[in-house]
Amino acid sequence: MELPLLRSPEDIAALVNELGFLPFFRHRIPGFSVEELTPPELWFSPVDDGPWEWKGPVIRLSGGAYGKFFRNKAGFVSRDWFTDFANYRRDGYDFDARYEDGLAQHRDLLVMETLEKLGPCLSKTLKRQAGFGGKEGLKGFDTVITRLQMQAYVVTADFEYGTDRLGRPWGWGVCRYATPEQLFGADFGDRAYVREPAESKQRIFDHLRGLFPETPEQELSLLIG
Repeated sequence: MELPLLRSPEDIAALVNELGFLPFFRHRIPGFSVEELTPPELWFSPVDDGPWEWKGPVIRLSGGAYGKFFRNKAGFVSRDWFTDFANYRRDGYDFDARYEDGLAQHRDLLVMETLEKLGPCLSKTLKRQAGFGGKEGLKGFDTVITRLQMQAYVVTADFEYGTDRLGRPWGWGVCRYATPEQLFGADFGDRAYVREPAESKQRIFDHLRGLFPETPEQELSLLIG
């Protein structure tokens, strides 16, 4: 499948909603990533914003989700497909049931409880309030937050930037994390769990196979996770 070049956040948002899934970095399918589809001159331009700065606008424009969803690497999933994606990745469990069945770690629970208490919050706030960091704090926050994204319990709701004295944004964007229920509505879980997880996986596989019929099935399965 020949994909268009991406020159703006609007281009990326449109492609996310057209395809349903779009890794940010090159991945299992050649040419199927923001990295490969964006002209090189738009990366780290001293004049114009580029893909790094577009991530927040793409989330807002597409209405979908962004996070480390593809083998611990970042990417986008459209709102229409995120219910099946979460159902499969969660294996049909809401987080409380997963924890009660001994399938989640206590550190994961601390992060989820903090998000549920505070609502969507910046990564540095979430890390601190969940008890990570510092000399006496817990270790491994990045591992925990990546695992929760791979399991579709946590997404990136937006990115926020510091500003200089003229009000201009600067530096790297800071993640604002949220649960899908906070981003998409409290009934998200009810909508996500209407199928068996295996059925959701098959729906995603069939969709991607239709988009990329020449890609080996093993590669599609590795992308799905």
